Amino acid sequence: MAFQPIVDTDTGNPFAFEALVRGANGESAADVLANVTPSNRYAFDQQCRVAAIEGAVAAGILDSGAKLSINFLPNAVYSPIACIQLTLKTAQATGFPTDRLIFEFTENEHMADVGHVQSIVESYRKMGFGTAIDDFGAGHAGLGLLAKFQTDYIKLDMELIRGLDTSMPRRMIVEGVLRIANSLGITIIAEGIETVGEYDALRAIGVRYIQGYLLARPGFKMLPIARLPRDGYPETYEAVA
Repeated sequence: MAFQPIVDTDTGNPFAFEALVRGANGESAADVLANVTPSNRYAFDQQCRVAAIEGAVAAGILDSGAKLSINFLPNAVYSPIACIQLTLKTAQATGFPTDRLIFEFTENEHMADVGHVQSIVESYRKMGFGTAIDDFGAGHAGLGLLAKFQTDYIKLDMELIRGLDTSMPRRMIVEGVLRIANSLGITIIAEGIETVGEYDALRAIGVRYIQGYLLARPGFKMLPIARLPRDGYPETYEAVA
């Protein structure tokens, strides 16, 4: 696993680290996911959860106070209760508090059973986990999905963010989503931020939690230090190395 911080821009410290799957030699997520098939999807999903927790603890996340965000495959979860048992055992074995876990999902293809995903989200929330819709605004992860059920977090897709500082339509869309999320008690996370202009525009709109190469690139088997742009200069804040 590689880990990338989701930064609380009010403090400069990591709010959470997202676990990003990598090959044993650092191969990209696309290379790894290309080998996932219906026959091995469940085992892959389970192994990713274990690797994320064990890797984050080994990298020092317990001392940071940050949450850990794990991507999961909804189609790999046949039963929320049964499929979470290995995750719980791993958290207990490593001493990682389960209330610091966030599970995020994305569905670039049409969901065959939205009700199934809704039951997973509701079950996870009852267990005390955070839940997130990833890539919001891309594919089928949009307002129609949000109308059916609500997660604790929405991660705005980078396509909505790219060039935000120079595009009034994009800015108005992000402002609108933020208003809706605030009304529903959902926290917005903006991902894929690459420029100071995008960062400044998001902060001006009122987005607090930000993730992207501008602040920190993913660290393979380590928790990178986040940097916020202040007055045009990067400033380093305390994080776990």
